[in-house]
Amino acid sequence: MSGKTFVEKIFDAPQGAIVFKKPDIVLSHDNTAAIEKIFRKMGGSALKDRNQLMVVLDHNAPPTNAKLANDYQQIRTFAYKQRVKCFHDVGNGICHQVMAEYAKPGMCIVGSDSHTCTAGAFNAFAAGIDRTEAAGLWKQGETWFRVPETLKITLNGMLPQGVFAKDVALYIIGMIGAAGADYMSVEYHGDGVKNLSIADRMTIANLASEMGAKNAVFPYDEVLAKHLNEECEGVWADKDAIYAREITLQLDELFPVVACPHHVDNIKSVDEVAGTEVQQALIGTCTNGRIEDLREAAAILKGQIVPDGFQLLITPASKEIYRQANKEGLIDIFMEAGASVLAASCGPCLGTGQGIPADDVTVISTANRNFLGRMGNKNASIYLASPATVALSAIHGRILSPMSKKNHKFSYEKKKTPTVEIKKGDQRRINGVWAYQDADNLNTDQMFAGSLTYEINSSEPDKIAPYLFRDFDQSFAASVHEGDIMVCGANFGCGSSREHPSVGLRYVGVKAILVKSVSRIFFRSAVNQGLPIIVLPEAVEAYQKGDVVNVNFKEGKVMVGNNEFVFTPLPDKLMEILNKGGLVKTLSEIDIKNQKI
Repeated sequence: MSGKTFVEKIFDAPQGAIVFKKPDIVLSHDNTAAIEKIFRKMGGSALKDRNQLMVVLDHNAPPTNAKLANDYQQIRTFAYKQRVKCFHDVGNGICHQVMAEYAKPGMCIVGSDSHTCTAGAFNAFAAGIDRTEAAGLWKQGETWFRVPETLKITLNGMLPQGVFAKDVALYIIGMIGAAGADYMSVEYHGDGVKNLSIADRMTIANLASEMGAKNAVFPYDEVLAKHLNEECEGVWADKDAIYAREITLQLDELFPVVACPHHVDNIKSVDEVAGTEVQQALIGTCTNGRIEDLREAAAILKGQIVPDGFQLLITPASKEIYRQANKEGLIDIFMEAGASVLAASCGPCLGTGQGIPADDVTVISTANRNFLGRMGNKNASIYLASPATVALSAIHGRILSPMSKKNHKFSYEKKKTPTVEIKKGDQRRINGVWAYQDADNLNTDQMFAGSLTYEINSSEPDKIAPYLFRDFDQSFAASVHEGDIMVCGANFGCGSSREHPSVGLRYVGVKAILVKSVSRIFFRSAVNQGLPIIVLPEAVEAYQKGDVVNVNFKEGKVMVGNNEFVFTPLPDKLMEILNKGGLVKTLSEIDIKNQKI
């Protein structure tokens, strides 16, 4: 009998199994206001376990308009009335940094944010969910998990000077692609792990969602034990565990890299893009806003001044980090260099707060996403890099490498992610089928702009519908009909955990979505909304323009033209959610039945 992987031990089940488990922590942030509304629709009143909840106000902190301010007030009232102990108000920090105060080895953590996986740095299982599922957890305390296959990444050696954890994470994404770890657990092994600080591990774990992973995890070792300053019983894979894939990386052979516009897997060495002019820079966010990151940036910015008109933004990841940076004199260094130091917030990264770039501006950022429109303007371009690369580039107004040795080239040849542009008049709907099979990595920002996430509540599908796919296919919202089917490419629904797209698609009556592969969080969100996602790459590849597509859910069959394809239906409990029109209706019915009893 073979050994077990980390997740097989966490869930006490083999890979592929569907299990139900009560998470130790259920995280939410500004979307808590929307979650409460869904919770009420489910018939919820009192929390099943208030000690599960962790609520952090961070995505629009401080609120940028009256609606958001009212949402914040609603959340404060809810947290007070429900006696939520782990409530962090505006200014305390970004939720994934605050989580560092709570995450422990062996925990099961879920959060209504795709970068919840950051907590894997603490030897915890940590994964993102959507708002509806979070509401369901508030009511019943547990949820379903599919035990994923595991990708083992072995890190050997030590990083050379000028190369950082951000480079490691981006390098791996460049190797395997944005969908390279779809629905997988990622384990980090090797002697190189001991040379990575907790801050490094948080950065690497944070970017697991950008390679499609369910979670990423580091071992409980002497580095983590020293950080926690307490004895814990960690969980780790057996030596004879079976992995779906294994990768080995020599840290001492790495060099600075960037993710070029407009995809996080569009990786090149910094040397390859050196000299590219930039007009704005962002240092911070949940990916690289820790004190170690700010120290690295300050060491480069000290005594320097950014060019006239250049916008340099600094966002420490928490109040404590901000105070420490101030104590060490880093804030003075930043301000003397011409930077604007902002409160701990997700706004600049998401495009909902300060720092939205102007048209035709090129940004270099330490954040985790560079989708078109990610920072609030689809007419801007974003490069992702380490704090050192960003700081050096900010000083010179052009991208430069912090490594003394030059002329590196990122040589991994993989399928390039095409930027599919659907121009006005390009009708993709034929015979009730929306043909998007050429658009791999169709992300949630393209389906529903991040800047609208907190303007329109996910519990208001009628308001979502007019904005569906607006930044991708402007004809969709006006032309979609009830009963339509979508045929889509690989890694469908990647990006943010926002559930607006699945809510909207269910509302307008989309019958089913056929995909080559799907983002894990989007798949869960679709199930929770009663929107069928069918993974059938061969059916997608067989589709020809004008083919009639029919889906028979009962028999598990799809007809594409004259070709028949078979798929395996979901387990009974999940099919029940789909058949009843989503998790809200399912749990509402359960509540009604219990009241009758």
